[in-house]
Amino acid sequence: MAILGTLLKNKRAGETNLAWNLPALAGPEALSLHSADFAHETALPKAHVAKLVGGKNTSPALAWTGTPEDTAQLLLVIQDVDSPTATPFVHCVALLEPHLVMLPTGALSAKSPAQGVRVLRSTFGRGYQGPQPIKGHGPHRYAFQLFALPAAITAAEGGTALDTAKPRAVLAAVNGPTPARGRLDGFYTR
Repeated sequence: MAILGTLLKNKRAGETNLAWNLPALAGPEALSLHSADFAHETALPKAHVAKLVGGKNTSPALAWTGTPEDTAQLLLVIQDVDSPTATPFVHCVALLEPHLVMLPTGALSAKSPAQGVRVLRSTFGRGYQGPQPIKGHGPHRYAFQLFALPAAITAAEGGTALDTAKPRAVLAAVNGPTPARGRLDGFYTR
């Protein structure tokens, strides 16, 4: 598998197609997003990577400040900026109640999400999908992006039910711009 990673070393999705750069999700960076499990632009601990690569596939603890009073809903999107795909791989999409100010470790589990959390589909599966980059591909940046939404998302683009919608259809349903957003990046390498 390391050979494949080496061959694809220069193939990266990049920042352009991140949720962060969608016009409907533009807005002031007024949310301060952080984690007790890792600092911004540091390595993600092994517990938060996929089981396939020796981790526990447990979502990290997240906390934030700066949610505007008129926030109808929070949207959390976790994407792999460096996946060797046309667009960043989506590791999690979740809708959060606007009163939440933190998520404990494991809160994004598909089987038992934390109260006030609605986990949706990711690129593969539902709920948090820990990093498992191709061996030898180099460091991968994982963007944890949190958006305060002025209106709740009740259906995906085209009226598709949220629980069955693909991530891009959920993101396309956002009516922005957002009043606040925050970002926390972590790295993982195999």
